[in-house]
Amino acid sequence: MRMNKPCPFCTLPTERIIDSNEFGVVIRDGYPISEGHTLIIPKRHVGSFFETTQDEKLALLALLESAQKQLKKEFNPPSFNIGINDGKEAGQTVPHLHIHLIPRYQSDMTDPRGGVRWIIPEKAKYW
Repeated sequence: MRMNKPCPFCTLPTERIIDSNEFGVVIRDGYPISEGHTLIIPKRHVGSFFETTQDEKLALLALLESAQKQLKKEFNPPSFNIGINDGKEAGQTVPHLHIHLIPRYQSDMTDPRGGVRWIIPEKAKYW
């Protein structure tokens, strides 16, 4: 019988936390897509955004906004992607809700149009 690993977001070392409030924490992604890639994570172990309380949602969105302002100061990206992989079929690999805040930089892709639509490449280019 295989033991389940502990949730990596429930056992975060305190030195990884760069901001927090009553309901959530902010860390830099361990496998960043771009410089400054950040995660906003609820403190309560919950798998889906749709399972969070209204207070948790508001607190996570406040952390998202605060993290965006910090990234603008630190790295000055002109744009951002905000994403949640909610469920296995959506690509969620850690079963603890986390919001990706991904800074985007000029020329990080030849043609960034379509943004998150590229999760299914054959449906991305609609123009």
